[in-house]
Amino acid sequence: MSIVIDKSKCIGCKRCRNVCPGSLIKTDENGKAYIKYPKDCWGCTSCIKECPAYAISFFLGSDIGGMGSKVHTEKNGDILSWLIEKPHGEVIKIDINQKESNKY
Repeated sequence: MSIVIDKSKCIGCKRCRNVCPGSLIKTDENGKAYIKYPKDCWGCTSCIKECPAYAISFFLGSDIGGMGSKVHTEKNGDILSWLIEKPHGEVIKIDINQKESNKY
């Protein structure tokens, strides 16, 4: 499991770096985020949920049934959307109302 950081989308806010429990995310000389050793990623997805620019995706390898899909989140008010991008282009969107997520 690992993350993928799109430097072209990164705005250099460092929020991902600050929430990474393994201190795996670094910033380059331009302030853009990167992960030096993706294989060391714990898969906690903290960075994905924190990124306001949607520059970070979680790679779903075939070992966990993802067949190369990538997941990222987008937030709109209380709604956190998980977007699964399949290799052939299909996108599946799962919306979670954060105020209702712990209701049950």
